[in-house]
Amino acid sequence: MIRIKQLIIFLLLVGSVSSQKILIPMDENQTDHLKAYGVAYWVLERDIDIEWLLNYRGGSFLVDNYSEIVRELRLRDVKFETVPAGAELNIYATIENNNMDIVLLEKAPKVAVYSPPGKQPWDDAVTLALAYAEVEYEIIWDAKVLDGKLSDYDWLHLHHEDFTGQYGKFYRNYRNAAWYQKQQSDYEAFAALRGYPSVSEEKKAVARRIRDYVLNGGFLFAMCSATDALDIALAAEGVDIVATPYDHDPADPQAQSKLQFGKTMAFENFQLITDPMVYEYSNIDEPPSDRPRTRGAEADYFTLFEFSAKWDPVPTMLTQNHVGVIKGFMGQTTGFRRSTIKKHVVVMGDVPGQEQVKYIHGAFGKGTFTFLGGHDPEDYQHYVGDPPTQLSLHRNSPGYRLILNNILFPAAKKKERKT
Repeated sequence: MIRIKQLIIFLLLVGSVSSQKILIPMDENQTDHLKAYGVAYWVLERDIDIEWLLNYRGGSFLVDNYSEIVRELRLRDVKFETVPAGAELNIYATIENNNMDIVLLEKAPKVAVYSPPGKQPWDDAVTLALAYAEVEYEIIWDAKVLDGKLSDYDWLHLHHEDFTGQYGKFYRNYRNAAWYQKQQSDYEAFAALRGYPSVSEEKKAVARRIRDYVLNGGFLFAMCSATDALDIALAAEGVDIVATPYDHDPADPQAQSKLQFGKTMAFENFQLITDPMVYEYSNIDEPPSDRPRTRGAEADYFTLFEFSAKWDPVPTMLTQNHVGVIKGFMGQTTGFRRSTIKKHVVVMGDVPGQEQVKYIHGAFGKGTFTFLGGHDPEDYQHYVGDPPTQLSLHRNSPGYRLILNNILFPAAKKKERKT
């Protein structure tokens, strides 16, 4: 973190600053919050540093004034303000005297999206956000993961994949659909090609590679069913937890007692749901997908926590927004049951007074993971086959901002604040 008092004193001593700055405000006055993140990423790709002003006007960006940046901001219709030479001292003073701080962004992270072949981009909120913000990413799948290619990337997002090998628990409603049958056939062929006895065992091997990626310093982000399915697969190493329709033999009747919660990243003490006719993996999901909701879209909101910017910079970065209360949205995994979350995990957003936690973050080895419940922040109840969300209609989406905060998080310079 930048030591702001020393920076102010230094600037005062050297006199006037020779060049202007550009402020990209991220408060309610911003014309397009989502593309603003894309501009920030574009700037980093050109080896230009950016200051991320945590809690200052919604988490604004401050950068040197280059004509190319101004042109890009105008092309993308992103609001910006010119800060006269020396006037940034007022900004720094405001930050020093409030619950605010500055993070220096230095390098554009190399981004990968774990997504199955043939999956449409609109099936996943993160790929929608990346495409709209014009952030480059590469798609990877099981072969690259098993071949050790994850280390090529700084940031990894998991598409809504079922790492337990139960094909998303869609058996009851879609087992006769052509796409479901083709997916099962393709997955079984790949598992056999790689020498695994079942898709479940192959997917659990992929989950362990992803876990190792985080342990070795990778940044992981996941939404919806990729969150709990990943940890369930990790806990079930060496245990058959899937029913006959998925791997052609019954689940181990003692599977629950054999789970190893010490191998998971975020969740523990959860109860499996192995019935193939129930659209749910475990009791981590809150509210459960197989039970009626008690709140409609109009009453469904979650609240972001406020952290100390100077002492808790990581969750502060991940919760930057222009609002503190965000409308809820459903998914196969809508949220996380509070009682199943490990004690070291930081809760960053929840439904106050209720069991549902929506947004969590944790350190794991040398890396980190961030999980967000729900499928699409601007599509309350997304169904298979629904049309894509048009982000041009949701340019200021607070929910999508949470996703894009995570894109910039790996670019932050890591410094310890000294007392």
